Amino acid sequence: MKKMIISVLGCDRPGIIAAVTRILFEQDCNIENVSQTILQNEFSGIFIVSVPKTLSEQDLHRYLDDGLSPMGLHVYEKRLSVADAPQTSLASEPFVVVTKGPDRKGLVAGITAILAAHRVNVTNLQAVFKGGDDPNANIMIYEVDIPTDANHQVLRRDLREKALAMSLDISIQHKLIFEAINRV
Repeated sequence: MKKMIISVLGCDRPGIIAAVTRILFEQDCNIENVSQTILQNEFSGIFIVSVPKTLSEQDLHRYLDDGLSPMGLHVYEKRLSVADAPQTSLASEPFVVVTKGPDRKGLVAGITAILAAHRVNVTNLQAVFKGGDDPNANIMIYEVDIPTDANHQVLRRDLREKALAMSLDISIQHKLIFEAINRV
């Protein structure tokens, strides 16, 4: 088996995941990971699948495109290789960074620049921008992995300074604490 990453994009509607997974099942592919979301009215799905060696990448694309293009969906496939995996992964701990504030250009760029400068990996980002100056209408939630050898004091200071400059409220919590506090 070889591994492929498959991205599916298009206007949201019921049945997209059913169509993708049916095609993959019919081609004897095994779904290993899925991440799917809807942004505004656009569907975005990423599937990592094991594909039989006998199924060519061209044939897989043809099956997916033939089945999904009538639904107005676009599909892209990429073969995964050992070279795609990070060679070294830093020891890290999961944290959640939440910002709230008025909507303006550059919010995500400003926060992620600080995170990148401290070798912090963003593993998940949810951003809801409804516009305007209501700080509760514009929220960004970053799930991040902070290296265990990072200087947390300097990272927090840099994030707070950037948030202040962009008129954002910011909180930084260990993911376990965040989940315990926000559990329903």
